[in-house]
Amino acid sequence: MGANEFGRYSPACLVPGVMVQGLDRLTRIRVCGERRTLRLRQTRRIFPMSLWSAIARSRLDRSIRKGCLEVTFPNGATSLFGSYCVSPIRIAIKSEAWLRRILLDPELQLGEAYMEGGLVLEAGDLYDLLDIFWTNILSDGSPSASLPAFLRKTFRAVAQFNPRARSARNVAHHYDIGNDLYRLFLDEDMQYSCAYFPDPETSLADAQRFKKDHVARKLCLKPGDTVLDIGCGWGGLALHLAGREKVRVHGVTLSCEQHCLARERADDMGVSDRVEFELQDYRNLTGRYDRIVSVGMFEHVGVPHYREYFDQIATCLKDNGTALIHTIGRTPGPGATDAWIARHIFPGGYIPALSEILPAIEKAGLMVLDVEILRLHYAETLKAWRSRFLARADEAKALYDDRFVRMWDFYLVCSELSFRHGVHNVFQLQLAKRQDAVPLTRDYLYRTEPARGPLRQVSPVNDERPFANAQR
Repeated sequence: MGANEFGRYSPACLVPGVMVQGLDRLTRIRVCGERRTLRLRQTRRIFPMSLWSAIARSRLDRSIRKGCLEVTFPNGATSLFGSYCVSPIRIAIKSEAWLRRILLDPELQLGEAYMEGGLVLEAGDLYDLLDIFWTNILSDGSPSASLPAFLRKTFRAVAQFNPRARSARNVAHHYDIGNDLYRLFLDEDMQYSCAYFPDPETSLADAQRFKKDHVARKLCLKPGDTVLDIGCGWGGLALHLAGREKVRVHGVTLSCEQHCLARERADDMGVSDRVEFELQDYRNLTGRYDRIVSVGMFEHVGVPHYREYFDQIATCLKDNGTALIHTIGRTPGPGATDAWIARHIFPGGYIPALSEILPAIEKAGLMVLDVEILRLHYAETLKAWRSRFLARADEAKALYDDRFVRMWDFYLVCSELSFRHGVHNVFQLQLAKRQDAVPLTRDYLYRTEPARGPLRQVSPVNDERPFANAQR
């Protein structure tokens, strides 16, 4: 039974400009020949409805069709939206100011309100709440209907302009907030990128190891090869390649925290003679390498710098070499970075569409030998990260505060949903200067992988449940 049907029994639908508090009276009605017990609205107090509350109620009443959401507005009045359920997701908006901000710029202000306590989740999980919004509002193709979103898309080139000094500041914003935070939810190897799940039950540590092995095979490494790792993070991939393939690796990062830990790890493993980590912008490199790999770094480059990025790869890659670029990709085509993510998580970052990447590769004189799309793998990775983060939320609060924990949880949930609903994927692009740089067929990529079962498909389209992503 939808929200409009509930409204027939509520005075709020009969009297303009008022709202009714409470869902407190059990009433039996006949629906499709069956008697059902429902909680219907009972008039206890009538509240004047503000303009912003009226607009919000109207929008939610039109939009929410899947899931069940109960909203307490700033004046204390409560409304139920969507399909009836025993345990709706319940939220409270604490002030008219927050309600106005959310309505005018939901892309930015919904996350801001949750961080700052302007929107309080009173019942249910944050994942379920945001899934309701995503399924009912974003899935209709109009996520950027507001004027602020339009302006952000129009001026995205300015936001993504990342000269060397600005790139360093942007990287520090996210990666230099402390290694202790990342130890809370990453695997022991500190892999902060999409894992590779042959099976949904695969552990996070194994999935990350399979990802590193998959990348290594695509590089077609030989003993003695020199490898450049652009955006080496905490050094896990570089150390893996050097240990497994007997190659020499030069890793570069702009994060001081990552650089220090990576060097410590190389010393502890006794491979510092074969693995060098440098605090350096990739644009400053002058050496030439047999192989180049970049995992989870391209998202920080920015569209205005794509040609510069691939020109540098072409310059540093030997004529018979191979490069592998692993990046989050945008499925619907070019767009703009989510405003909340850009402000609080990845300033200067942008997730590209393939149509934006390929022209820059072609102009740099590189060949695309293989493109692989990893679909739900990152959703499963983020699910594992969030589970580990929430299990140690008290430690995160001790390191930072409650606001930070809410911010990071919001970030992990939003990210997972973007992959669950098909907005984002992961692109692996194998590049070279020669057609014969890799084997003739793709068989070499899968010979040593474990048997794979199908990943469970979860989306409103192909799942029979009306609220498919609530139980993952």
